[in-house]
Amino acid sequence: MMDWTDRHCRMFHRQFTQSALLYTEMITSAALVRGSAAYLLEYSEAEHPIALQLGGSDHAELGEAVRIANDFGYDEINLNVGCPSDRVQSGCFGAVLMERPELVAECVSAMIAASGSARITVKCRIGVDEQEPRETLPVFLAAVQNAGVNHVAIHARKAWLQGLSPKENRDVPPLDYPLVRDMKVAFPTMEIALNGGVNSLDEVEAHLASGLDGVMVGRAAYHHPSDLLGAADSRIFGSGPIVSAEDAVIAMLPYIEAELGDGTRLNQITRHMLGAFSGRPGARQWRRTLSEGAHKPGAGPELVLEGLKAVMAQAA
Repeated sequence: MMDWTDRHCRMFHRQFTQSALLYTEMITSAALVRGSAAYLLEYSEAEHPIALQLGGSDHAELGEAVRIANDFGYDEINLNVGCPSDRVQSGCFGAVLMERPELVAECVSAMIAASGSARITVKCRIGVDEQEPRETLPVFLAAVQNAGVNHVAIHARKAWLQGLSPKENRDVPPLDYPLVRDMKVAFPTMEIALNGGVNSLDEVEAHLASGLDGVMVGRAAYHHPSDLLGAADSRIFGSGPIVSAEDAVIAMLPYIEAELGDGTRLNQITRHMLGAFSGRPGARQWRRTLSEGAHKPGAGPELVLEGLKAVMAQAA
């Protein structure tokens, strides 16, 4: 989720769940190897377990990106073969690589060879454009499995690279959950997680009960973190408290104080907290307080507390 799941977003989500695996934004291998973007790899130790998501199609460059990332201690490094954005297509990586499973296999093989302790995984679509997913997806999965990958997260929609925008690609192509379940049957030794269209923990539990090994949730968790993440530890992982939005916001205050001291602006953090009370009385006032005040010079934790008081007043 480019431009969304930065370190401030992840830190907020970590207040809700200690067990869910958090993913970085997709970072291109070129940015790490040929650019000066290593600062994007920085994160708080509190964010573990955490996965770095890379984009690229040059096996040597991806291997070098993994070697650079090794020093940062990620739990997982994921190759994105699912993003349909224009930037990704022009760079010959992301979902367009679904058409080149042999190249993806070469890339992940180089990543595995370069990796330290982090496992190498893949995120993909069921297919692109005119591909017939029931024919091409098994070929793709076999290629990456033979290269040494044992965990794949499958977005259960085809990506239409011609004719649909990245936003439309998140909603328009129909979901095919049965196909993803069939891939688990066809590849029983591979860990297969499902992605796409999951909006509740009830749905997560149903997908896991169907035999899948994991469920990846993106925008629903971002916009409704309390609903998707607050009870994840107790319901999905079997232990841990149910964390309320109030608890998560209060837990963020020391982090906010420390970040402001390092020069971070309040709105860089709170833009990821706007959905904390989604669907509850006071949510609109919470969003308004943060949206109107967090960008102002000198804004600090007291603004967050002001918004929180408005929510609690509505609850009372």
